[in-house]
Amino acid sequence: MAEQLSMPKARDVMNRAVHTVDPDMTLSEVIAFLLKHGLSSAPVVEDQGGEAVLVGFVSEHDCLEHLANELFYGTPSPRQTAATIMKRHPISVSPDTELFALTSIFVNHGMRHLPVVEDGRLLGVISRRDILTAMEKQYAAFLRQAEAERQRPDLREVLAQGVVVTPLKKKRK
Repeated sequence: MAEQLSMPKARDVMNRAVHTVDPDMTLSEVIAFLLKHGLSSAPVVEDQGGEAVLVGFVSEHDCLEHLANELFYGTPSPRQTAATIMKRHPISVSPDTELFALTSIFVNHGMRHLPVVEDGRLLGVISRRDILTAMEKQYAAFLRQAEAERQRPDLREVLAQGVVVTPLKKKRK
């Protein structure tokens, strides 16, 4: 009988060292921040009693869109900030979300990053690469288990079929 592989959860694969954006950062500051840290997106958080509460998510796409609009149409009043360009209520997951559910979200929604949130507090971020790495580890374990099961017969099943194995007699010359 195949042993069930333990399925990692979001808490097992998330990045806990997350660069975050303040809602009051200007569009220029957000762009500089993303470029400086080599990020394609970042969570926008407010400090509420020492807790980082997720209020949105801002991406390179958001910055490009608003930057192009400003350059084409002129500077809006008031100036753009992380709070005005971010995606509010981003798709997020709990730390207990299992790997296949995470994979489904990434595949079906075209996500690149997902915030991991508990009671509104940002705990970490999961990237597509984190999921791919975790899935590859699961796949390698699955292949090892399948190979091990393929090579060893279950003697109880053989005996249950009533097959009796007797040694061959050698022919005399």
